[in-house]
Amino acid sequence: MPFRTGLIVVALASVAPWAAAEEAEAPVLIADLRLPAVETLGDRPVSAPGSRAVIDATAIVETAADRPAEILNQAPGVNIQMNSGQEHLISIRSPVLTAGAGQGSFLILENGVPTRSPAFGNVNSLIEPHLEIADGIEIVRGPGSAKYGSNAVHGLINVILAGPSSPQQVRASYGSLGRWRGDASVNLGAATRLNLSLMEDGGWRDSTGVTQQKLSLVTEAGIGEWDASFWLSASNLEQDTAGFIQGVDAYKNKDTAKTNPNPGAFRDAWSARAGARLVRDLGPGTLTLIPNLHTQSMVFSQHFLPYGGVEKNAHTGGGLMARYEFDPGERVTWRIGADTDYATGYLKEIQPLPHPSPAFPQGLHYNYNVDTLSLALWGEAEVSLSENVRLLAGVRGETHDYDYTTRIPAGIRGRFNVAPDRSDDFSFVTPKLGLIWDRDGYSLYANYARGARAPQVSDLYRLQNLQLPGQVREESLDSLEIGARGEALFGHLTFDVAAYWMEKENFFFRDSDGLNVPDGSTGHIGAEAAATLILSRAFSLSGNVAWSDQTYTFNRPVVAAQERIVSGSRIDTAPEWLADLRADWQASEALKLSLTLEHVGEYLADPANTVTYPGHTILGARAGLSLGSGLEAYIIVRNLTDERYADRADVAQGNERYFPGEPLNATFGITKRF
Repeated sequence: MPFRTGLIVVALASVAPWAAAEEAEAPVLIADLRLPAVETLGDRPVSAPGSRAVIDATAIVETAADRPAEILNQAPGVNIQMNSGQEHLISIRSPVLTAGAGQGSFLILENGVPTRSPAFGNVNSLIEPHLEIADGIEIVRGPGSAKYGSNAVHGLINVILAGPSSPQQVRASYGSLGRWRGDASVNLGAATRLNLSLMEDGGWRDSTGVTQQKLSLVTEAGIGEWDASFWLSASNLEQDTAGFIQGVDAYKNKDTAKTNPNPGAFRDAWSARAGARLVRDLGPGTLTLIPNLHTQSMVFSQHFLPYGGVEKNAHTGGGLMARYEFDPGERVTWRIGADTDYATGYLKEIQPLPHPSPAFPQGLHYNYNVDTLSLALWGEAEVSLSENVRLLAGVRGETHDYDYTTRIPAGIRGRFNVAPDRSDDFSFVTPKLGLIWDRDGYSLYANYARGARAPQVSDLYRLQNLQLPGQVREESLDSLEIGARGEALFGHLTFDVAAYWMEKENFFFRDSDGLNVPDGSTGHIGAEAAATLILSRAFSLSGNVAWSDQTYTFNRPVVAAQERIVSGSRIDTAPEWLADLRADWQASEALKLSLTLEHVGEYLADPANTVTYPGHTILGARAGLSLGSGLEAYIIVRNLTDERYADRADVAQGNERYFPGEPLNATFGITKRF
């Protein structure tokens, strides 16, 4: 029997007897299976103006995501593209961004604390936080609140670690593509939780093995008048990386999809973070202090670049986040804060082999150190204008200082421009103003926010021959949105809809010829809707859909090898439509069945709008069987129809290239809760 047919038959045979059996007892309410929205450590409470989604612990456990996209793409307006192994690129109300734009446009948090210093981002930054066994994942779409600054331009992702009061569990699984997983979240006593995730993946493409380990420790204690929690988290990744396959519609060829044009490519990375949250009453309000430290190191081959370089980068940083909240009267709540971060890091890029083009000389391209200091002050006020109308106003001011030193002689070598030693500084202010009107069963809101980011270190000092030092400026984005959320149909329907308009200036990105564009501008309009409908005690539908129109708003005429961009043309890797749908059926007390659908619409693959990827729709299924005493066996089938699709499509140096999506596969696992 062919594997695909046999897999489906086995899956159906395993659940059919349970689905057909008469129920001995009334099934569990679907609504009872959903945990309340995460509030602790969150950026925004549910009642605040603006768009926020929470993926709760139940969804995280049931998804059993092997890669970040599998769990995060369940949120509206989010499109994480999976590349090879654990590599990925992020989109939140944006195109899928690469290079400096991908590093600096999204703020990644763990327990409300940035996982990296502002200037040292990475496009693969979701490999670091411990989201596999998190207590919840919060996604804020659009610029973050005044609490969070640089890098929360298009949105933020906040991973909340499981603590001592969270349910304990142990999970093990094996996938048909050769992927082993083990996760544990258990108490060690003394109000301390250990979270551990291990993965060994043989890879479905040639020479693509992955080994990954993640560890987090969370403890809670009372220290005098302080309520305290402490956490330590770490990650380690070792992977053999597959490069793009090239050629028109190459992803449609089953044999080509399995190949690896770059069999020597790799990525090795480790990270560690430590933090504490100290809270106490002080005067009329509450004081919160969050000291934190973080460090990371990464070395990888640049298989996606024509010269095949090797990059090594690292940075270590930390600081203090301080907040004070108080109510001077019945109608106003004030929040004020100050954040500091100091970091030191380096980057080294070397091209080990000669290249036919003199634009890519063999040897060191860059080798520099950078010290950064970031300071921020912020404040916001929540004012009750009437019994049902509230206003939230905030402002944040930031300053960023950079001290750069090159370890190799300055000057231009081919396409690469090594800047002489220099110092740079950037300052900006980001206001926010929101209004919310609470009605019986629903709320209406309007929200204005500005997001901004200081340049990434790589933006400033990884220059190309057509750039000048000091040319890159602060990037800013202005956002207006209106929305509604609430309940209807006697609580059977919950909904959250929003429409937005955004304009971005000083957009720094890399075109399909690999050239940096430091002064672009873009426009973004869109609408999102998310809903859950409980049809009966045993059956529910949930999901979201997002539409967007994202365009370049500047002209770039053809000069030498530069790619032409025309104002009004669509931004590449910005699908017009995104959707994620789910049907849940509690077939009996013991058996729960789910069917999922993920849709990525058509998008352009290059800024010049010459190549189009048609999009794809992927089906998945899950069956979970309770065995009693907190034990559950499950099967997850991904790409149920064995669709030929691309996780990523783009154009480089005139060539169409793709990261092919995984074929039909299944994961078998068992979970013990206690």
